[in-house]
Amino acid sequence: MRSDLVYSALQTVQNRYQLCQAASKATRKFHRPNTRIQETTNEVLTRIAHADRRTVLVDGRVQMAVAEPQRRAA
Repeated sequence: MRSDLVYSALQTVQNRYQLCQAASKATRKFHRPNTRIQETTNEVLTRIAHADRRTVLVDGRVQMAVAEPQRRAA
């Protein structure tokens, strides 16, 4: 469930506002056409949950340095 993913991600980014900002920016960046946005959001939350806190937060600001998305030719 997504709520489990959110609680896991809150271990990395403890501020809920920053988590929402990071997740929304990363979802827009990682989203691939012809896929469900819900799946992309779940993947982003999983990546944030498994990321090192230092790679997500730099100087108190959210930086999505969690593995670049794999782009395929259309």
